[in-house]
Amino acid sequence: MKKLDSFFIKSCDQFQMQTLANKVVSRIRGGGRGSVFTSGLFSDLGDARPVGMILSRLTADGTIRRLAHGLYEYPREHPELGTLSPDIEKVAKALAGKDRIRLQPAGAYATNLLGLSEQVPAKVVFLTDGPSRTVKIGRQEIQLRRTTPRNMAAAGRLSGSLMQAFRHLGKEHITPARVEHLKRTLPAKERQQLLKDLRLAPAWMHPLFRELA
Repeated sequence: MKKLDSFFIKSCDQFQMQTLANKVVSRIRGGGRGSVFTSGLFSDLGDARPVGMILSRLTADGTIRRLAHGLYEYPREHPELGTLSPDIEKVAKALAGKDRIRLQPAGAYATNLLGLSEQVPAKVVFLTDGPSRTVKIGRQEIQLRRTTPRNMAAAGRLSGSLMQAFRHLGKEHITPARVEHLKRTLPAKERQQLLKDLRLAPAWMHPLFRELA
């Protein structure tokens, strides 16, 4: 009788794990190729330990890729190039959600996002209101740098990215051609919002913000 009970319990455990695994895989696939996530995505499905075991198995069989501690990707595949590099913005969003922090693109990365530079930096910098840390993903390095509340006041908005890009370039390198590029590529509705954040920008940027708005 005890053997039967033991067999029944073991069978139930296996069934529950398989059911949980199916839910985890379904949720990963639902995010689409290229999605980046943490184990927190599955917090409503049950205990962290079995979810962690399932993620380890999926990593081992190549279904997902572990980017850093607690950070995963459902990788994109190219017929000729193979597995593609993860999307930095998606990585940043996952990190922000995991640690409940805000991030603001800065430096060369901010200029690249706005199309003011074609150079893709090997070191991507985000300002944050959370702790400073560095996340290495292959050859790519993502630096989170803790900064002042003022520098984070416009985080997540166009004005925040423009301020960081303009700071990186310097006043003398913000040419009429670059301003015209921003006018062509940035939605007019977003540019109009710049006036609301004018007080957050350094005085030398005010004429630029007004022209763009």
